[in-house]
Amino acid sequence: MKREETGAASQLRVNGAGELSTRERILTLLKTGGRMNAGQLAQALDLTEMAIRRHMYALEKDGSVCTVSIRQAMGRPLHAYELTKQSDELFPKNYHTLTLDLLDELADDPEAAMWIDRMFEGRKRKLLARYEARMADKSLGERVQELAAIQNAGGYMVKVEPLGEDGYELNEYNCPIAQVASQYGQACQCELALFRALLKVPVERVECLAKGGGKCSYRIG
Repeated sequence: MKREETGAASQLRVNGAGELSTRERILTLLKTGGRMNAGQLAQALDLTEMAIRRHMYALEKDGSVCTVSIRQAMGRPLHAYELTKQSDELFPKNYHTLTLDLLDELADDPEAAMWIDRMFEGRKRKLLARYEARMADKSLGERVQELAAIQNAGGYMVKVEPLGEDGYELNEYNCPIAQVASQYGQACQCELALFRALLKVPVERVECLAKGGGKCSYRIG
């Protein structure tokens, strides 16, 4: 199946890596040119308005674009398309570069280096406060599944497998902060400490993406 038949990509290839699909080109046009109607998009992409509307239907269903009405001095309102807030996640981000630059600035200053540990510890406390209530009155199995849901919402691509009667293995196949974690081990230590605090049982990390592993794997219980 072609890419453009499967809806919007998980992230647009607007950095020149490969040929863009039609829907990626539409999203890029709306990002760079702002609100556009079907006729304008059809002209820009050398497609029929019917073809454009077919793609827009799929993009609206994905939540990437929405239809807006533009009032005119005379006649009926014009209908145009614009990007939703949700679509912002489709465009490349370089947050890790900024994070690493800021951490490197601290690391280069002997008097400020201790703040790196404090920042990661503070992050762990905030996440614990945010998610601890979701673990209340749940069995270990339910807490593990809740943790998997939390991590999946953060883009970690989690799968949970039972280990015997009282244990579990939680595998993360993606790490959104891998670039940071590969240079600052505090990020991995923070995650492990958070898991132990939320699950309230022993948790051991047996594989780590940031250290060259194929996944981040945790044995629980």
